Amino acid sequence: MNDATALYIGLISGTSADSIDAVLVDFARDTPQVLATHTHAWPPALRERMLALAQGEAALDLDAFGRLDVEIGRCFADAALQLLEQSGTPAQAVRAIGSHGQTLRHRPGGDYPFTLQVGDPTTIAERCHIDVVADFRRADLAAGGQGAPLLPVLHAMLLGRPGHARVVLNLGGIANITVLGADGSVRGFDTGPANGLLDAWCLRHRGEPFDRDGAFAASGRLDPDLLDALLADAYFALPPPKSTGREHFHLDWLAAQAPLAGLNPADVQATLLELSARSVAMAITQHAPDADEVLACGGGVHNGALMRRLGELLVPRVLCSTARYGIDPDFLEATAFAWLARQRLLGLPGNLPAVTGARGLRVLGAIYSAPAADPSKRILSGAN
Repeated sequence: MNDATALYIGLISGTSADSIDAVLVDFARDTPQVLATHTHAWPPALRERMLALAQGEAALDLDAFGRLDVEIGRCFADAALQLLEQSGTPAQAVRAIGSHGQTLRHRPGGDYPFTLQVGDPTTIAERCHIDVVADFRRADLAAGGQGAPLLPVLHAMLLGRPGHARVVLNLGGIANITVLGADGSVRGFDTGPANGLLDAWCLRHRGEPFDRDGAFAASGRLDPDLLDALLADAYFALPPPKSTGREHFHLDWLAAQAPLAGLNPADVQATLLELSARSVAMAITQHAPDADEVLACGGGVHNGALMRRLGELLVPRVLCSTARYGIDPDFLEATAFAWLARQRLLGLPGNLPAVTGARGLRVLGAIYSAPAADPSKRILSGAN
């Protein structure tokens, strides 16, 4: 492929589903350059429906599912179009859009493993007039992998340092870590919940979509018995490769682990924050004992209470934002899907088998072509 057009757009709405992150990336140099970013809010009613589906609290018939797929696709397209408008970038200057979509279900285990992301890519291509690459996870899953996490390869490119061991920590709805070994090795996996349970409990008891700066959690007290019950979940003891999502860690899961009746909601929030921090710290201590630095990205970096507790648990390691190294913590994941789109168009692999457990390297994603720029073109030459 001729990669003379080096501009790509990355789109992602993670497990928190708090917004669509859109980023314009220039790959003309050795290191990707972020040229513009945009955060696109979900319509509140649509976000509520998506979260209910992802957490198993609602079901859809096929007609409703089809409509939802297109509705979400239109929101992704709007995010890309606003990014183009705000940056003054014409659509024809962009080679492709890498769209992760919105995950509704991720089941990498069992006899028929699957992962489901929605947000119709043909709708995005049609509305933006730009080729779209989507459906990044299923090729890895078909090869026996987890289909996640996919960010470690970019973490290694941007933040790896020869002879220096460090961890990149992504605090989304779910937390995942990338272990960058001093020998150049790369490993990674989902550790468990980060913001997802905190957001859901805050919404239920405060009517707010997230716990701003962790103030709700800071107003409560840790319940040791509840924490022990939550940490007893089998997922935390599973060896990597492993991945998870809201279909596992949700409020019904929380209620099933221990009785919540009579507990102060603020105390439950404080305990959920400790669960997120403790499960991350345990994973890093076990799987990255030589790392002396943890670089955090994702929405959780803005939760002061969570970051402070992580910093305490990770001592003597230094915890800081990826911003220290010039990488915006809010848009690293979207940048990864711009990079994955480019890998697909170049015919190059996008997974790391050492991370996902796949049988080998795989080219990830499917291509959805934009409408032809010249409407007079026909499939058959000379057609009337």
